[in-house]
Amino acid sequence: MKLFALAAFGLSCVAAAQEVSSGMAKVAEPAIFFEAAGAGPPVVLIHGGQMDRRMWDPQFLPYAKTFRVVRYDVRNYGRSASATAPYSDVEDLLALLDELKIGKAHLVGLSLGGRIALEFAVAHPERVASLVAVAPGLPGFPDEDEDESRWPMMLRAAQEKGGEAAAELWLSDPFMIPAMENPAIAPKLRQLALENGRAWLANPYFPKRPTPPVAKRLAEIRVPTLVVVGDRDIKHMQRIADKLASEVPGAKKVVIAGAGHISNMEKPAEFDAAVLPFLKAQAATK
Repeated sequence: MKLFALAAFGLSCVAAAQEVSSGMAKVAEPAIFFEAAGAGPPVVLIHGGQMDRRMWDPQFLPYAKTFRVVRYDVRNYGRSASATAPYSDVEDLLALLDELKIGKAHLVGLSLGGRIALEFAVAHPERVASLVAVAPGLPGFPDEDEDESRWPMMLRAAQEKGGEAAAELWLSDPFMIPAMENPAIAPKLRQLALENGRAWLANPYFPKRPTPPVAKRLAEIRVPTLVVVGDRDIKHMQRIADKLASEVPGAKKVVIAGAGHISNMEKPAEFDAAVLPFLKAQAATK
């Protein structure tokens, strides 16, 4: 494990000087890249699809002033290895916590990361202190407005022209339109999407998904839960947020005005105003 200064995506010089540990956590077959900073109650940040750990740049070092913050690249993304055999995102996260000797963590996940956090909270409730689900995916909950041509079109572009071609289509998808309208973050989002284009070429049969799907098991989540969604996110995400708020015992919902799907980057001040007090309150009770 090595130490280095983090200086990416416009972080201030003061923040960039903060030491960050990094390494490759061993999982079932390849390895998962992670970064950690700070001390205190553990908080794990899990990124969204077509991105990597760097989407958490607005939160990573600031949150490390209070918490031990870990962010990692989900398999097939960032500096983590691509899958060469069936795997489980849930078990990857468990292996990461074990390697870092984290018994129980506060999980913050967006989109893909939110889906992983929800599934982990059901599978390993003893390892979760609290849960922040930001516009999470929710397997088992049908999308009433799904345009079934969108995903095949992106996958076909990846197969015929490469992952970057699919990434460009993704950046103009309704999921991404509100964020891409923001000139302050659009270049960063494009860089993340293009650099993670290989994810479009990952074997779709390798991920092992829990059964029954997490949408059928929300009542089993017994940890303090905050649901976050932008009011410009797609309708399906709004429905998911409502479902979580109504079916996860004690869950609270926060709607961030003016934000789309990537609320932590689009509206970082408003996002932090909702999430940090929640994390601090839950950490104070443990």
